[in-house]
This record gives sequence, C-alpha cells and structure tokens, in this order.
Amino acid sequence: MTAPENALDNPVGESLRGRHAALARRHGRAATYDPEVATFSAVSPDPDAADWAYLARLLGRDEFADMFSCPALPPSDWEPVFVLEGRQMIWPGDDPPGLAADKVDTGVVELGAADVPEMLDLAERTRPGPFWPRTRELGTYLGVRDQGRLVAMAGERLRPPGWTEISAVCTAPEARGRGHAVRLVNALAARVLARGERPFLHVAEANTAAVALYERLGFESRKHVTFRGFRTP
Repeated sequence: MTAPENALDNPVGESLRGRHAALARRHGRAATYDPEVATFSAVSPDPDAADWAYLARLLGRDEFADMFSCPALPPSDWEPVFVLEGRQMIWPGDDPPGLAADKVDTGVVELGAADVPEMLDLAERTRPGPFWPRTRELGTYLGVRDQGRLVAMAGERLRPPGWTEISAVCTAPEARGRGHAVRLVNALAARVLARGERPFLHVAEANTAAVALYERLGFESRKHVTFRGFRTP
C-alpha cells in the first residue's frame, strides 16, 4: 500500500485539502474546519503575515485556533492558550493487530447521528481530546455498549493521503480494565488497513498508559510533536 510519510508532517492541512475538503472553510492559504466538527486550523508550510491574517478572518476575533502540530508560530498578538508535548505513532505494516479485517467483533458497534448525545457525554466525562457535535462526520466511530449504555468509543479523525488517524479512544471510568480500548483500536485499524490505508495516531507524552497500550498493540513512534493552541487577536 502507498502511504507517503511526509503527508503526516502536516496532517491537518493535508486532510483539509483532501478528504475533508467538504468540511473545510478556506481563505487564501489558510483553512479550518467548521467549528462544530473540529477546531483544528492550518496555514501553508511557510506562512507569511497574509496567511495568518486570512486565518484570523476565517475564525473571527478572540476565537480559538488549535494549530495542532504546526511548526510555525503565529504573530505575537495571537494569545497562547496551551502547549502540549506528544508523539505521533504509526502502524508499521499491512497486517492488522488483533482480529483480521474479515473477522467481526460482535461487541463493537458502529455509532451514528442518533448516538451523538451519548458520545458527547462520554467525551465530556473522559476527556480524550477535542470532541464536538459533528466530530463523528470526520470518519467512522465505533463503540461498546454495556446494558445499553455507551461505555467506550474510538473513531477516525484526520485523513491525510494514504493514512487515517485513530482518535477519541476513551472508556468510562466504571468500564475500564475490560479491554474495550484494545478491541476498538483493533477494529478501527483493521478497517483502515482493509481500505489500503495505514493507521496512525497522536498521544500526549504525559499519558504513559496510552503510550504503553499503543506500543503493546504494535504501533511505533514516528516523531515527537508539540501541540499548540492560540486565541486570535
């Protein structure tokens, strides 16, 4: 399968230009998602003052811009909101972890529009990362239910050429320790690989339990990343 690794150097920009173009707002060389989908924004790899001005116009005054792993810094009048150290991890081969793509984990279900209230509630309780009312439109989301209640989920987020990011991996506190995260990541990775793409993900360095889990599943670290958020002037 062809999955150019350089597409992972700017996964937000590559996604907004490609498979997520229908979810994007653009102005010049700046782009961002619809705010109900995601707060990620991107500028050109070598942004100038005009690029940042275009992005500020797209977002509006005093609005949040999640620049993800963009290496360039905005002008000094953009207020820093957060800095988070993390790593980017990739699946190294063509064989899926755990269950093969033609095997079905009957305990894992696909989540749809009717599940959004429960998905938002689970994300609020577990804080796996940004999750908004239309985030599920970025790709497929899977979940695990216990006696009808959604207790775990994971889904597809950024989609640069040849790759699909696994994200929003979370389990309710009362359902942890049962292997739900492993089942969900396995199921998503199998789907991605069956499409001829490769899975990747991002994780905060401080989340050592998640890093260890992904390493046990077979993911390998590709590079260190620094996530940054800003507020527009």
